[in-house]
Amino acid sequence: MALFNRTKRTAAPAGTTAPAAVLVADPALAALTGDYTIDPAHSSIGFTVRHAMVTNVRGSFAEHEGVLHLDGTDPARSTATIDLKTASIDTGIADRDGHLRSADFFDAETFPLMSFRSTAAEQISGDRFRITGDLTIKDVTKPLSIDLDFHGSATDVYGSERVGFEGSAEILRSEWGLTWNAALETGGVMVSDKVKLVFDISAVKA
Repeated sequence: MALFNRTKRTAAPAGTTAPAAVLVADPALAALTGDYTIDPAHSSIGFTVRHAMVTNVRGSFAEHEGVLHLDGTDPARSTATIDLKTASIDTGIADRDGHLRSADFFDAETFPLMSFRSTAAEQISGDRFRITGDLTIKDVTKPLSIDLDFHGSATDVYGSERVGFEGSAEILRSEWGLTWNAALETGGVMVSDKVKLVFDISAVKA
């Protein structure tokens, strides 16, 4: 994740003329360079989908793991890898979760993992960033861009250095082969094709 594109301008020394401003990386952000492990106890990866055309169902994946590499001197080398166990899906309703684990949706027995592998990252503005990568669901891999807000870094009570992000993305589930649906008597369908993915990430420096 490219967190370190922010730079500051330095003026030319007195009595000299600089042909252009010199850009210097922010040392506070550069100090965050390193490898991080996503802390599942303090992170959430979830989704929101429209149900019966009138309300939203929210859920999350209780079991997930991932690693980040943040590079303060070369943002293009920053990366993210995330794996989620599809059987850990949790919407709060056991019958619905069972249906989502079935072959109608994630087919968790055949495809136990859903994964994301980053391929590029960029700063949009300020502390807002976009990471692009390959999202694999079942046996389909397609590109996905995730917009993220960087919430900063802190040292916790155990002396671990943490960074935090919050972000979201939207997908059409049919593009990943999740096509099950049911027509409503009043028109429309039971489950919308559009799904909003939500990320709230706390990661600990190795």
